[in-house]
Amino acid sequence: MIGLQSEPGGQPLTEWLDTWLTSPAAGDAPHDNARLKQTSFDAVLAAIGRSHLKPGDAAEIGLYRCWIEANAGISDVLYAAWFNLGVSLTNAGDNANAIVAYGNALALRPDLYGAALNLGLMLELTGQPEQALTAWQRATQPDAERIALETQQGRLLERLGRLEAAERMLYRVLLTDPEQPDVLHHWLHIRQRMCRWPIASTDIPGLSAEDLIGKSCPLSILALTDDIDTQRASAAAWISRKTEPAPRRLAPPKPYPHERIRIGYLSSDFCSHAMCYLVTELFERHDRDRFEVFGYCSSRDDGSRLRRRVLAAFDHCRTIRSLTDEQSARCIRDDEIDVLIDLNGITEGSRLAVLRSRPAPVQATWLGYIGPVPLPELDYLLCDDVVIPPEYRTSYQPAPLTVGPIYPANDSLRSMGCEISRDAAGLPDDRFVFCCFSKHYKITEEMFAAWMSILRRAPRSVLWLIEDNAWSRANLLAAARREGIAGDRLIFSQRADPDLYLSRLALADLFLDTFPYNAGTIASDAIRMRLPILTLCGQAFASRMAASLLHAAGAPEAIAISLTIYSDTAVHLANEPAVYARYKALFRAETWSRTIGDIAGFTKEFEATWCRVIRAMRDN
Repeated sequence: MIGLQSEPGGQPLTEWLDTWLTSPAAGDAPHDNARLKQTSFDAVLAAIGRSHLKPGDAAEIGLYRCWIEANAGISDVLYAAWFNLGVSLTNAGDNANAIVAYGNALALRPDLYGAALNLGLMLELTGQPEQALTAWQRATQPDAERIALETQQGRLLERLGRLEAAERMLYRVLLTDPEQPDVLHHWLHIRQRMCRWPIASTDIPGLSAEDLIGKSCPLSILALTDDIDTQRASAAAWISRKTEPAPRRLAPPKPYPHERIRIGYLSSDFCSHAMCYLVTELFERHDRDRFEVFGYCSSRDDGSRLRRRVLAAFDHCRTIRSLTDEQSARCIRDDEIDVLIDLNGITEGSRLAVLRSRPAPVQATWLGYIGPVPLPELDYLLCDDVVIPPEYRTSYQPAPLTVGPIYPANDSLRSMGCEISRDAAGLPDDRFVFCCFSKHYKITEEMFAAWMSILRRAPRSVLWLIEDNAWSRANLLAAARREGIAGDRLIFSQRADPDLYLSRLALADLFLDTFPYNAGTIASDAIRMRLPILTLCGQAFASRMAASLLHAAGAPEAIAISLTIYSDTAVHLANEPAVYARYKALFRAETWSRTIGDIAGFTKEFEATWCRVIRAMRDN
């Protein structure tokens, strides 16, 4: 047996290797090297397996290095040793030397797929994206391995903002194997971001447009369909693939007997993010006689003033960015949190696996994802009675819980910018200015066609959009030309800092909302800046957000229930100054402050909701 090999008078090989790993300095180097030449790589792997060392342990790395040195130019499996050394170095956080190891493995075995994949990932991690792409492009592999390498290229190209190249790369992958949910999700969302219509292209054999929509990711699907059941199925499929049930529940079934309710907020967006522009003052205003407030932060430190304010608003702030999901869940359980509110849902940076351990007796999701989140360990989806009316409640998971007249909080302390002129913003003074500042992935082909119809019927109007990416701009302008609308009637502005963005909103005449994924934070901002909104209200939460805000503000006149009514209303407001003036008059400064911006009232309603929930659970 390999494990019994020994030199005359020496230790058995198994014992010698085990000693090496427990005491790497044992034995003199010449003796070790001579013996390692007689040691098979399988014996090295077996010894490492027996050692139960932590991945990336120095002894493991040392044994691989010495074996490679002793067997250079001799062994025909040297490539495997270099690859394993690369993995060990990666686990040890020595990325620079891991890159060298993977490169050496590829030099000896150019078709070693794992080395090419890992080399690219390490290059990307160390800030060398172009070299990563080159590493993957140079690797020639059988189809199964090539697909994985091309998928990585598509993902990195998307991250670099090269949407055209990313879309083409992922399309190639899907032509080879269409049964790849993650690739399909990214491909569809890239097409949405580029406004490459139809989004659900039928160019992939075996996949109809309906198949594509049904298999799209939870974020994409909110802008593809207003059907709640389809949205819920998409979210459930994603959760099933991306998370697993935890082995045991950490929290007790009932809230703890604290004098104050311990409420925790879990987010990867405690920074200069749209969510924080809504909710920060709620954290600050919580009644400390009744609530103890915890923050569980996995967000990056962007150095912003808003981030500092958010973190300072918590009684206790736990940084969990570097913690595993299990460690994070244990941290929450150790704090004996009564109510844990997830602020991500199914969005980038979400930590749904933390929720699966059930670290708190009550768990809810709010603000981050505006749709069903059918995670079994979630108790509530926070909402209001307009975004989820009684007739649609049974279609949602988790159970909808009304937290007040409107579902979002709004920060009344946010700075407002300064007054600017239309001329300074590049807008005409003598035109009716429609605007939409939502990201372009929310703009559907049908809605854009309706906008172009509005422009045709309101000849003294222009449409003001925010810049998103070069491809969406080109595609929107091309679509406008096909509809007979001159390019100069579409005005694009670069994105701006938060203060300037708010100042710009005040310059437009009417905000044209998207459908089926309405504006949320932006709609609230528009009302704050006295900009009237026209929205199309559907069935799903995402298509009822602006309607909720307009109801609360006492301005329901421009809540349309069909695309025809939406278009006719926009034209009527643009062409009839007196009609527009009456609608505009509803959007006074006090309109926002006494309704949507009433953070004191919202906080009271929000807290009362949790007091009722906790009291009922303790009493049962």
